[in-house]
Amino acid sequence: MALLTKGAIMNAFEEMLLEMSFDKITVSALVKRSGVSSNTFYYHYRDKFELLNEWFGMKLSIIRTGDDFYTWQNAIKKFFLMCRDNPRLIHHVFDSISREQLEHYIFSITDTVFLSYVRKKVAGRDVPDKRIREISRFYTYAFIGFFMEYIWDEMVDDVDERVDNLSKMFDDFIESAISH
Repeated sequence: MALLTKGAIMNAFEEMLLEMSFDKITVSALVKRSGVSSNTFYYHYRDKFELLNEWFGMKLSIIRTGDDFYTWQNAIKKFFLMCRDNPRLIHHVFDSISREQLEHYIFSITDTVFLSYVRKKVAGRDVPDKRIREISRFYTYAFIGFFMEYIWDEMVDDVDERVDNLSKMFDDFIESAISH
């Protein structure tokens, strides 16, 4: 029953995100649309920001499943295409949350992916963990800027070309960063 209730809340939330920006969504309107009581909503979520976090988590789990997640490049391509396929939803979320929140979401998404990638690239080499983390953080912050630019440019770029170019730069950077 709890899964059905959370599903109803999540479906109503996504419907509302397609119609309006996140900051305009209220818990009272959300519970009305989902057909649950406010007590039920608060039983599952502390507030709409916790719901947004879970929504992001669900979207990320879609990206992380299947053969497409084999490389970070494929995962990023899948993420970019999902954004491009849902422009209203993306703009309604991103236009209404602070830059700090947005960067936090993107950072938490990419940090683990890039740390894993850097560890694989330096495997068998004598690279201190601190240096691996520095390189990974560089990737993460570079990607945040890369993603923000993609959103600002209305998501019209060729995703394959853009991510493949980024990947080449990142691989070149790893080699340079390791040798210094």
